[in-house]
Amino acid sequence: MATTTQREPGSDGAAPAGAAIALHGVSKTFRSGQGEVAAVRGIDLEIQRGEFFALLGPSGCGKTTTMRMIAGFEEPTSGVVRLAGDDVTGVPPNRRDVTMVFQSYALFPHMTVFDNVAFGLRRRRVPAAEVAERVGAALDLVELADRAGYRPARLSGGQQQRVALARAVVNRPAALLLDEPLGALDLKLRQAMQIELKRIQREVGITFVYVTHDQGEALTMADRIAVLNNGVVEQLGTPAEVYERPATRFVAGFIGTSNLITGTVARRDGEHADVEVGAGGHVRVRTATAQGERVDLTVRPEKVRLGTAEPGPELCRLRGTVEEVVYLGSATHYTVATRAGAAIVVFQQNAHDAQNLAERGSDVWLSWQPRHTYALPG
Repeated sequence: MATTTQREPGSDGAAPAGAAIALHGVSKTFRSGQGEVAAVRGIDLEIQRGEFFALLGPSGCGKTTTMRMIAGFEEPTSGVVRLAGDDVTGVPPNRRDVTMVFQSYALFPHMTVFDNVAFGLRRRRVPAAEVAERVGAALDLVELADRAGYRPARLSGGQQQRVALARAVVNRPAALLLDEPLGALDLKLRQAMQIELKRIQREVGITFVYVTHDQGEALTMADRIAVLNNGVVEQLGTPAEVYERPATRFVAGFIGTSNLITGTVARRDGEHADVEVGAGGHVRVRTATAQGERVDLTVRPEKVRLGTAEPGPELCRLRGTVEEVVYLGSATHYTVATRAGAAIVVFQQNAHDAQNLAERGSDVWLSWQPRHTYALPG
C-alpha cells in the first residue's frame, strides 16, 4: 500500500494564498513484475486560481499520473497535494472540489443533452428551477442551447466534447482537470476547439489543468506550461519562455522544432562568448561557459535566414549545403547540412512570390541575430 506524508496547515509546504492547486515533493511509484517503477519523482508545482495550466510531455512522462493524484484517483507515494491551501492527501475524489474531463466523453446515450448536463446537479438534489437556469447558462457558454433536446448520437464529436465541458463547468468546481480531451478529434476540429476551450476558460474563470502531449495545444492555450520528462519537471514557464529559452536539451528538442549546435568557446567578452562552430562558422551567445570548453546551442528555424552572400560579422553564421526543400504553401522548409556536422532546419515565409531561395545541392550561408541563440545548461 502507498504511504503518504501528511503536513499540518501552516507548516512548510503550505500553498500560497493565490494557489488553487499545490504539489509539494509529490512522488508516485508503482509496483510491477520487474520491481518498482517511479512514474513521478518529487514534483513541486503551484497552479494559481483562474490559470490555464498545461502539463506537457511525451507518453509515459508522468503527466496523467500527476493529474490523477490531483483528482484523488491515485494517492502519492510521498508528498502533499493541496487544493486552495487545504491538504487533501488521502481525501477521496468525491470530496475534492475538482472535476475531471477525459478524452472519452462518457455521455449517457439514452439521455438528452440537457439531462446529461443536469445529471450531477440532480444527484446533489439541486432545486429544479436552479438546475434549469444553470444548465441553460452552461449550454449557452458552449453554444449548444439549440441542441438541448438532442441525444448524443445526433451530435458531432466536437459537439459531444462541448456537452462534456458543459457538464463539468455546470457544477462550478474550483478546478477543471482535462486529460487530452481533444485527442479523438480530427486536426481542423481540434484546432477550433483549442480556441473554444480558451474562450470558455476565460469566461468562467475556473482554473484549468490540461494534460497533453501536443506542443501546439499547450502553446496555444496555456498561461503557463510544465514540461515533464521521466517523472520530473524539466521546465516551468510561460509559452514564450519555454519556446524561446528552453532550459534543457530535452525541452529544446520537444517543444516545436529546434536546431541543436555544438561548438567551442573561442573567446569571452563579459557575459558573452564567441563560439567556433565548424569551418568558418561563428556564433555569439550569452553564456557562462569558459574559454576552450564545448557548449550546446539552440536556435529556432524561423530565426535563421538563408542566402548566398556571406553575412556581416555582427551576425551568427554557418556555411552549408541544401539537402532538402519542402514547399508548404505559407512557408518553405529547408534542411541544410553544415560544415559543423549539424543539420540545420530553416523556415522561410513565402511572402509575395513563392520562389525558392535555393535548390537542393546549393551552397548557402545561414545567419541569424545573436540574441536568438540560446546556450543550453550543462
